[in-house]
Amino acid sequence: PSWDSPWADRLWTDACGKERWLGDPERLSEAVARLTDAQLWEFRGMERRDLVEYARRRLVRQYSQRGASAEMLGLVRGALDPNVLTIGFARRFTEYKRPALLLTQPERLARLLASADRPVQLIIAGKAHPRDAQGHADVAAWAAFVQRMDVRTRAVFLEDYDMALAQELVQGVDVWINTPRRPWEASGTSGMKALVNGGLNLSELDGWWAEAYAPELGWALGDGLEHADAAACDAAEAEQLFGLLERQVVPEFYARDSAGIPRAWVARMRASLAHLTPRFSSNRMLAEYLERLYAPAAEAHAARSAHGLELARALDGWARDVRRHWPEIHWGNVEVASGADGHGFRVQVMLGALPPGSVRVQLYAEPMDGHPGECHAMAAAGPLPGTAGGYVFEARVPAVRPAGHYTPRVVPWHPAARVPAELPLVRWYPR
Repeated sequence: PSWDSPWADRLWTDACGKERWLGDPERLSEAVARLTDAQLWEFRGMERRDLVEYARRRLVRQYSQRGASAEMLGLVRGALDPNVLTIGFARRFTEYKRPALLLTQPERLARLLASADRPVQLIIAGKAHPRDAQGHADVAAWAAFVQRMDVRTRAVFLEDYDMALAQELVQGVDVWINTPRRPWEASGTSGMKALVNGGLNLSELDGWWAEAYAPELGWALGDGLEHADAAACDAAEAEQLFGLLERQVVPEFYARDSAGIPRAWVARMRASLAHLTPRFSSNRMLAEYLERLYAPAAEAHAARSAHGLELARALDGWARDVRRHWPEIHWGNVEVASGADGHGFRVQVMLGALPPGSVRVQLYAEPMDGHPGECHAMAAAGPLPGTAGGYVFEARVPAVRPAGHYTPRVVPWHPAARVPAELPLVRWYPR
């Protein structure tokens, strides 16, 4: 409710009631299916119109404060068009967010904006930290670009970026662009805020979009991997961004039927509204915290408090023993036998006075070369002959990645403990 437009609020209310955000998020998906294409397209048009009118008022104020001529004020009063594909880009201007990625090919961008039959308009906003020289340079670059005569009515930079401006932008844009350099994007919540308003996302596969993206929901930038050569990656992804806009985004927006509705675009809107709005909502988030964290924590507290704190005392004793004897843990031999059916690991671990049931021995592999992170439990194969407190652990993993990607480690374990939150210890096999 903090971010939906009046038009979106009306649409959602008509579809599933005013209390929609307080119930099962899946009800929202079902409600979207009952909306007609005409309803969805009309509500997007109203939002775009409101954004254009708001942007014009801000522009008039900006230019008036600078003592602009009557001719210039007349020009900005007619900037933008409520019927043109509207793209938004607004955020903190800093180097890793690559706010000037579109400006790496300014003439190509100008042609895209000034097209006679399929025009595009771009609304830019943002601020840089006072000490961020690159951020200031990117702001200046955009400020200069929007002054070009051939794009002046199609590209605008709205100053004094704040939450009120952000709210207007996420309500009115057709496409929200986010271009961070992977893997630096923490989340990207502005793209989530556009969802409830029918806005679509064209974003780097990082942050939330790496979880949310599917081809029918929006457009993806990048390959989901990190690249050491930042300059080459930036150039490749700038080319990809322009390609997506020219060959997919713009044509789909303007492919209208006899009723004037872009059916493929509306189908993408409907899918985004139905599948992403419920999933990336405060309602879903809070319900998930409740189900996965708060309720289990309350149950764990009750279990630990029962019978005169019996379990709490046992956990305290376990934790004290593990901490006291943790320095005794050291490694013996590690043997690896690889074959077509997988890698077999056999690891010797000296646990000292710790019983094997108070720890877990694992094989860990970090995300690398396109492979996701993995963690496999190793099974105790028995005591190591001739040692006091030595044990052998074994595991077999598929041979989908090199055996050298895996590293054995020991971590504390108790069925009632939250590890590593309650006992953040780990002993890695030395490389």
